[in-house]
Amino acid sequence: MAVTLSATLAANEDIERRRRAGERVLNLAFGEAGLPVHPALRGKLVAASDRNGYGPVAGTAELRAAAAGYWTRRGLETDPGLVVCGPGSKSLLYGLLLAIGGDVVLPMPSWVSYAAQADLIGSSPILVPAPPGEGGVPDPGRVAEAVRDARARGRTVRSVLVTLPDNPTGLLAPRRTIGRLVEVARELDLYIISDEIYRDLLHDPALAYTSPADLAPERTLVTTGLSKSLALGGWRIGVARLPDGADDLRARLLAVASEIWSAPAAPVQEAAAYAFTDPPELADRIARSNRLHGAVARAVRDRFVAIGGSVPAPQGGFYLYPDLGHLGFSGSAEVARTLLDRYGIGVLPGHAFGDDPAAARVRVAVSLLYGETSEQRTAALDSDDPLRLPWIKDSLDHLALGLTELSLSMPDQRPALV
Repeated sequence: MAVTLSATLAANEDIERRRRAGERVLNLAFGEAGLPVHPALRGKLVAASDRNGYGPVAGTAELRAAAAGYWTRRGLETDPGLVVCGPGSKSLLYGLLLAIGGDVVLPMPSWVSYAAQADLIGSSPILVPAPPGEGGVPDPGRVAEAVRDARARGRTVRSVLVTLPDNPTGLLAPRRTIGRLVEVARELDLYIISDEIYRDLLHDPALAYTSPADLAPERTLVTTGLSKSLALGGWRIGVARLPDGADDLRARLLAVASEIWSAPAAPVQEAAAYAFTDPPELADRIARSNRLHGAVARAVRDRFVAIGGSVPAPQGGFYLYPDLGHLGFSGSAEVARTLLDRYGIGVLPGHAFGDDPAAARVRVAVSLLYGETSEQRTAALDSDDPLRLPWIKDSLDHLALGLTELSLSMPDQRPALV
């Protein structure tokens, strides 16, 4: 089996090589939260640094109880016995795909690692587009059709995976779509794996949020972590909530975990247990992060819209998914290559997310625009108007100039006069 480096990590490494060679590159390719660690979290980690034992495979009792409380406060009553912890939600997603088995239905487009993980376990991902104007959840009617067709051809389809809100589009699927998907999952006996790593990063806190677990707790598995909401990507910690009565599935997941990661790092679990209790200082940090992500994402969107790009308004996280098809590109690879090589703007091509390679769509991550140092990032987080900070303004100007030059360099797409 040919295994390649994740597209996001490969792009980030390429951009860093170019920067070391003296090129100026605006890194809009890597989905890292781009913010410093809260001091309270650092304190918890240091205080637990002498904890060097493996601990339980499912995670410490303290972390599982804290995660159960986290979900319960969000309206999803959770018993700690349903919680399994791992070194990041990415690892847990892979473990769940292994434990469930069979083929999986994915949204198109969707995060680059979903299909790659399915390939690694010998599953065949079934890509189904989201409804028009939405993201993160495959169109329920087309899911039913695709699953029936696959099963008629002898394939075993056992799950459908969703992202709420979405990477790469930054959109949040509405309750009506989640409800229709739940009906299909019940009819066709599918597990729903709900990746909710961006749940706490809604730009508008009043925006209605529906998890499939709210409507179908008996068949929904939820994963989340702290890499996005609290910028702890390098700490590698995640949690999964399993359905009631899924004892066999839990046993299979723990068996997988025991052979791959044994247990998450003990000091990190201690800090995560504190974080999942939603202490006021961390709730405030997340709220300020949301304001920053939303402000910069909207500003970046404005730059793409200014050259005629079609860009859905982001609702959560720190991503945009512009379509530059009006400029006459042959596909997403050409867009990404042109932006990087000619204008020093790094983005990811849409085909890396399973999108149509002929579509001129790219994924843009804004979170590395907040600054190069902890001092700059803290200033961005604390600012009432982060767009006026010199380093953010400079990056936005770089982007605007590059996009303007790009649009002027492409063939005129206006229809010929007759």
